Amino acid sequence: MSNPSGTRTRVGKYEIGRTLGEGSFAKVKYAKNVETGDGVAIKVLDKNKVLRHKMIEQIKREISTMKMIKHPNVTQLYEVMASKTKIYIVLEFVNGRELFEKIVNRGRLKEDEARRYFQQLINAVDYCHSRGVYHRDLKPENLLLDIHGVLKVSDFGLSTFSQEAKGDGLLHTACGTPNYVAPEVLRDKGYDGSTADVWSCGVILFVLMAGYLPFDESNIMALYRKIYKAEFSCPSWFSSSAKKLIKRILDPDPITRIKIPEILKNDWFKKGYQPPNFEKGEDVSLDDVDAVFNDSEEHLVTERREKPVSMNAFELISKSQGLNLANLFENKMGSVKRETHFTSQRPANEIINKIEEAAKPLGFNVRKQNYKMKLQGDKTGRKGHLSVATEVFEVAPSLHMVELRKTGGDTLEFKQAFLRKLLNWTERHRLESRRNPRRTQAISYPSPYMYLYGEWIILEYKYGWNACNAAVAIQTSNE
Repeated sequence: MSNPSGTRTRVGKYEIGRTLGEGSFAKVKYAKNVETGDGVAIKVLDKNKVLRHKMIEQIKREISTMKMIKHPNVTQLYEVMASKTKIYIVLEFVNGRELFEKIVNRGRLKEDEARRYFQQLINAVDYCHSRGVYHRDLKPENLLLDIHGVLKVSDFGLSTFSQEAKGDGLLHTACGTPNYVAPEVLRDKGYDGSTADVWSCGVILFVLMAGYLPFDESNIMALYRKIYKAEFSCPSWFSSSAKKLIKRILDPDPITRIKIPEILKNDWFKKGYQPPNFEKGEDVSLDDVDAVFNDSEEHLVTERREKPVSMNAFELISKSQGLNLANLFENKMGSVKRETHFTSQRPANEIINKIEEAAKPLGFNVRKQNYKMKLQGDKTGRKGHLSVATEVFEVAPSLHMVELRKTGGDTLEFKQAFLRKLLNWTERHRLESRRNPRRTQAISYPSPYMYLYGEWIILEYKYGWNACNAAVAIQTSNE
């Protein structure tokens, strides 16, 4: 779609787009390589914040880690750029979803499907360990699925090299999410990174097959006690061989806990197993890692954005599975699918104001900037305060897409509580004109018919119950 009034930031050969995620020290942005047209994910870090918190060595370590890892089941680093104020880590863009979202939507996976993902996870972890790298924060939220259903391990922000170990050969920094963390990590007396990762893999396998955590308590000390003693029971639908393997993985003693070479030989694991086939590649040079803090190179082009970012057809399609836009526009009002976005024909300012009206009664503090919002929950949930980032995109001159993204707190609380409440509220308080209430809904999920007309993609669909037909033309060119 042509974008005469919207602005974008250009960094090197990449055009920066929407925000995919954010944390305390970085934002992850979708971007397009203008030379190839390929989509990438760019992790953007603020140099001043990194320096202020004395995180230079940690950032260098993270970049070095990702440069060393080249495996089909691990998100890949393409390149690193730097300006005087920012560091840009260009990563593989996984055009799919989190494995966790699949569990949230379906409850649990069938054993064969869970085994297939577990096999890919073990392949990735085994490879990383062979390179002297331990993840230390393995959990379903850090496991992505591409459009072909291939698992990709992401987020090496807490990963570490074996060279970091102290004189006793053990790691001494407690990292990760408590429910997935091995007991020896919680005790903080030193631990072996490989056996700690194996424990996390076992918890993930349990969650995939059961649909719930093996260790879960609202009281943190009660949770720790269960983990220390490995107090859990497998549900009746687990096969006996799966139960045996999980119990060997979730062994509270790291010395007797099953190791990856033994897992690879396990009969349950080997069923339908296909080892990964990929080029090992040559040793990677880490000599240029210091260059990211060299102020002599300037790549950043900055422009103040006055309007919502326009979303072209290919970005719109990338929000759904493959080319199936029916996944993007669901038929059911108010239902929370894996997609955390909705559409409206109302002006962007009105959408932002209505979301603010909806969020405040739910106990959220609201901060607004241009066409972005940050919502911070007052109450402390299972994993701290729930926080949500919201952004409005222009899909067509009269159509906006609103994206809601969890940036803190518990994923289940975000999916099952916040989104349902917000969508129910906005359904009752429609953004559309009260003078024609049967026209387009504030949150509308039609099933479109898509066809090509020259360089335009036409989305034609029916709104509401017996309401009017409508069509949106989206230009495939950005020029």
